Amino acid sequence: MSTITVTSTPAVRPAARAAWLGFLVVVASSVMDLLDSTIAQTAAPAIRRDLGGTYASLEWISAAYTLAMAVTLLLGSRLGDLYGRRRVLLFGIAGFVGASALCSLAPSPDALIAARAFQGSTAAIMVPQGFGLIRELFGDEGQRKAFGVFGPVMGLAAVAGPLVGGGLVNLDLLGTGWRAIFLVNLPLGLAALAAGRRYLPHNAPATPGLRLDAPSITLAMIGGFALVYPLIQGREHGWPAWAFVLLGAGVVTLTAFGLLQARRARQGRTPLVEPSILRRRAYVAGLAVVLGFIGAMGGMMIALNVMFQAGLGLTPLACAVATVAIPVAAIGGSITSSALLAKIGRTTMHIGIVVMAAGLIVVDLVMRSTGGALTAWDLAGPLAITGFGMGMVFVPMFDVILAGVPPHEMGSASGLLESIQQLAMSIGIAGVGTVLFDRLGSGHGAVAFVGASDHALLVAVAFLAAACAAVFWLPKHARAAHG
Repeated sequence: MSTITVTSTPAVRPAARAAWLGFLVVVASSVMDLLDSTIAQTAAPAIRRDLGGTYASLEWISAAYTLAMAVTLLLGSRLGDLYGRRRVLLFGIAGFVGASALCSLAPSPDALIAARAFQGSTAAIMVPQGFGLIRELFGDEGQRKAFGVFGPVMGLAAVAGPLVGGGLVNLDLLGTGWRAIFLVNLPLGLAALAAGRRYLPHNAPATPGLRLDAPSITLAMIGGFALVYPLIQGREHGWPAWAFVLLGAGVVTLTAFGLLQARRARQGRTPLVEPSILRRRAYVAGLAVVLGFIGAMGGMMIALNVMFQAGLGLTPLACAVATVAIPVAAIGGSITSSALLAKIGRTTMHIGIVVMAAGLIVVDLVMRSTGGALTAWDLAGPLAITGFGMGMVFVPMFDVILAGVPPHEMGSASGLLESIQQLAMSIGIAGVGTVLFDRLGSGHGAVAFVGASDHALLVAVAFLAAACAAVFWLPKHARAAHG
């Protein structure tokens, strides 16, 4: 037996070690995406102070990234099928590093917004390859352990992201100021590239005969942009007629996208999105849940960041500390949700959304009662309630939404869900930001910013109310609950 142990162990361990090193590359790519989607929101007021620009430009610093990612995710998923996940992931990481460098060098708000859009597009190419590569690295049996590590790491990154961003801006390393939040991606991305070339598996494309569907991708991009652009820019121009025309054009374009998918399916060609999933009422309701819930999250954070920094004069780091109760409490909500999910199913989501909305309403009441005398400590408890509810929704949301989707539609359904998640973040930032800056007008000081923010947060509550209503059309239990 000792002979077997000695001869077999060296044969197994190198493969296992290589798999985990390849796993670190996947984690690094996802962490870079998560950090850049959260760090920039924390630093946005500081960026505006340095570069100037309008309040709309402040919204675009965050929304450009998420919107570009939303409309490019379907392309990113398809590129992995066409050219192999390893090659596409490495290409995406290289692009992300280059985009981060451009962000750090931006001389104006417009240049930064363009670089952020490029960065979001490269993230959309990079991120969808991760789960498929984890399956290739570990196989069906080992991937459960890998995903068990992946979740907590991403949760930790969500907590650390705003703190890291605020700390980097405050430290002003070598006079870089806010630019350091983008420069930090360079060593991380270059290390991931080097490790990925060595440790990621060289597998053939999943569907080598597949062709890129350029018309569908173009329609999805135009439709998403047409929905978000007027929401942000319309207020700046006094809501002219073109803003409403563009919103209508966005709806028409996305409808045309859906019709094109149906035609491709009838012709026996592979659509970007399986049209059959859009005939499943529970799945469509799930998209509405994601739009409401994620939209509320994105809008809530821009309102809080602007109020704390521009209104109360907090530094980016102090702002991150002031809002850290949200992700920390979300961990507790996630643990609670995991314990309840098997017993009460989708009701867990109802409870979480109601708790999150209640927390925001308490935040609003505290802001109204204190006005310009508001301090970060006044909101610590209500924000913890908000975060706890938020965490309760995260764990079951995707499992419950996908519970009624058959296996052959799962890839298309999950890809569209990821795109809607990013689009929802952009819409939330645009919707809540529009109310925030409209109420603010030309006002200055704590009283003006606190008053504008409390109205803006009620828009986030309205997003949650819509999500709560849509939950009633979801499957009663998650797929895992069925055993």
